[in-house]
Amino acid sequence: MGQKKNILIFMVDQLNGTLFPDGPADWLHAPNLKCLAKQSTRFGNAYTASPLCAPGRAAFMSGQLPSQNGVYDNAAEFASSLPTYAHHLRRAGYQTCLAGKMHFVGPDQLHGFEERLTTDIYPADFGWTPDYRKAGERIDWWYHNMGSVTGAGCAEISNQLEFDDEVAYKSVRKLYDLARAGDQRPWCLTVSFSHPHDPYVARKKYWDMYNQCDYLMPVIPPISYEAQDAHSKRIFDANDWRSYEIDAEMVERSRRAYFANISYLDEKIGDILGALDATYQEATILFLSDHGDMLGERGLWFKMSFYEGSSRVPLMISTLEMEPGFIKTPVSTIDVCPTLCELVGWDTEAFKPWTAGESLVHLGQGGKRETPVAMEYAAEASYAPMVSLRHDNWKFNRCALDSDQLFDLEVDPFEMENLANDANFHAVLRGFSDMCDARWDLGRFDQEVRASQARRLIIYEALRQGGYYPWDYQPLQKASEQFMRNHMNLDSLEDSKRFPRD
Repeated sequence: MGQKKNILIFMVDQLNGTLFPDGPADWLHAPNLKCLAKQSTRFGNAYTASPLCAPGRAAFMSGQLPSQNGVYDNAAEFASSLPTYAHHLRRAGYQTCLAGKMHFVGPDQLHGFEERLTTDIYPADFGWTPDYRKAGERIDWWYHNMGSVTGAGCAEISNQLEFDDEVAYKSVRKLYDLARAGDQRPWCLTVSFSHPHDPYVARKKYWDMYNQCDYLMPVIPPISYEAQDAHSKRIFDANDWRSYEIDAEMVERSRRAYFANISYLDEKIGDILGALDATYQEATILFLSDHGDMLGERGLWFKMSFYEGSSRVPLMISTLEMEPGFIKTPVSTIDVCPTLCELVGWDTEAFKPWTAGESLVHLGQGGKRETPVAMEYAAEASYAPMVSLRHDNWKFNRCALDSDQLFDLEVDPFEMENLANDANFHAVLRGFSDMCDARWDLGRFDQEVRASQARRLIIYEALRQGGYYPWDYQPLQKASEQFMRNHMNLDSLEDSKRFPRD
């Protein structure tokens, strides 16, 4: 493939893919992402492997579903022995660098990245472990609650704004460093933001962009608790909905802040792309999210569900190997790992036993895909593992505790009519049920999740006794190697740090 291309990956957090039907929706103020979309292969039906942060991200990096990699929830360890796209690219000769969030749990906080520019925004230990033995128990100190909705509004600084400001700043600096470092290796820089994840708090500059927005209320109004499906009831309970009174103004403010934070991210991404251009570097560019956000549709918020708002994500790839344009075929975030390997000319056969993903390159060259997209969920608000298959216009959901769900997304995009009990669709249901049985042993899956939870709960309690050494990533900063020091030659230093020379 000749000279290997640099790779720039933008991952954002909790971005609802229905807002990216073919790139950003027209009404979103996102000029940089709209420009990127025009030059990208755009996957309008891309899905997370699991609608929660750590499982979704571990799946994206490894190309494996949670049942394969063991990252079931936000406190499940991502094992050092699992290859990631960062490992594969390093073996192919790439510099690999991470700026921002990836929610690695465990003592390995690199997972193939040669360098990490920031710490993570979330803890790396086992403290957020659910416990299926205590179904229905709500853990107040870390479970989501509706305070993100009741407290939505404006602020000029917050925990997440501070984090993402640093991620963008460090990423811009890194691009300048890559341009003037003299390292001839190609690079892969992964920039991972925390927005537009709740809390729904935005800077006024971006908040004001949506003053007259026509999309501040959900399309599907709240459904009563009694009329919700079984898993949605569990989500309501996990979110402590009975402790909050949600009114229309709160909903509007939450959605407005969410849209505003998309515009905030767009500006940060524009700054990074500007640095790429200013340093005359070229790169294959990917843009995606780890999972979505229900944003009040049906009365549901956040994620943890297979409904479209929670499970569907944006995915755009800008590369010379793939034609710009819209792809309707359902795909998964676990397809990114083999896609990157094919794009850099790395032999994908060597790691096929460890990935469930499929390269997307051929879809950007007019190819077809016949296999379904699989999703899994086995974290908070579930009492047993849930699985889903998305194929053609259908979505099929199964949990051993609940009735099956079958939706025709072509005619029912908001998943209001469950066709699983409709005799007219018995053959479709049977086909998906057979595929599900062939792929998953739900009883075994449940046992493995419970065993993982029980082990981690013991370890977390033990490690909190006595001396405590955190696993959180501590970014290295060697001040004596920065700027000018007496062990450096001034002329050589100034020459090496200047870019460009004209």
